[in-house]
Amino acid sequence: GISESLLIVSHDGFFEEMNAIIESIRFCRVKQIFAPFSPHIFTDSFPGISPGDCQNKEDPRTCNGKPDQYGNHRAPHIVSLKHHWWWMMNTVWDGLVETRTHHEHILFIEEDHYLLPNALLNIQTLTALKACKCPNCYMVNLAPANVQSRGERIPSLIADKVGNIGYAFNRTIWRKIHSYSEQFCKFDDYNWDITMWAVVYPEWADQIYSLRGPRTSAQHFGKCGLHQGKMSGQGTCLDEGGNLPPVEDEDKVLNINPHWDVRYNTISGYNRGFKGWGGWGDERDWNLCLAFASMYLPGTRVN
Repeated sequence: GISESLLIVSHDGFFEEMNAIIESIRFCRVKQIFAPFSPHIFTDSFPGISPGDCQNKEDPRTCNGKPDQYGNHRAPHIVSLKHHWWWMMNTVWDGLVETRTHHEHILFIEEDHYLLPNALLNIQTLTALKACKCPNCYMVNLAPANVQSRGERIPSLIADKVGNIGYAFNRTIWRKIHSYSEQFCKFDDYNWDITMWAVVYPEWADQIYSLRGPRTSAQHFGKCGLHQGKMSGQGTCLDEGGNLPPVEDEDKVLNINPHWDVRYNTISGYNRGFKGWGGWGDERDWNLCLAFASMYLPGTRVN
């Protein structure tokens, strides 16, 4: 059960109120990790804003920094999204004593994701079923990739696009992701998930599937995320104003039947050829990202 789980909370800075909340958790084991190269810590130097850094669309001949493909210079609070995710992944999989020899699935959630009561039961069931029910599924998800969807609510497992809400994968997939560090770190998009969809997943196969149930077990809530743009045809992100999603009786129990067949959804959206939303053109960000990818190799030091 949850009491046997290890909850790892990854911070991009030190905030006393958040720290107090985490330290009050008693229902499971907890470990906190803090990103050491954060603009919250380095406020007056890289990866924060260094003296002489270019701002907005300033001429790079008169300041420091390479612009992105749209002529915009780096914004520390934006690029830190991708930096933190990549640092956290490398740390969890290859750095922590508790997890660096763990080979099974690890579930990742974000601060604006709400887990329904059956999330743990469902993720355990999906990971157990993935190999036999969907051998070409790379991950499992607790929710559809479309954050506005609450699921099909049909008696079937769903093979869908890899989503960024409640996703889990094992060490084999992590090693596969890590082998594309160069592509990940040099793609001009500050979003880690869009970077994965556009330049990493297409190298694996034409269609990359994740296995999930027909009802969501995790939901986005509160303020909409930071987005620089959206693909044609996508709906507008709704701001729920901090209200928690409703919990139905079926959300309190295991609601995945291992005997169900698998329905494959058509995958669309960001894919090979998408040039990115930008925000990630400065070579200093590329180099820091690549340093994170190698920081746990023997003899490596991140300066």
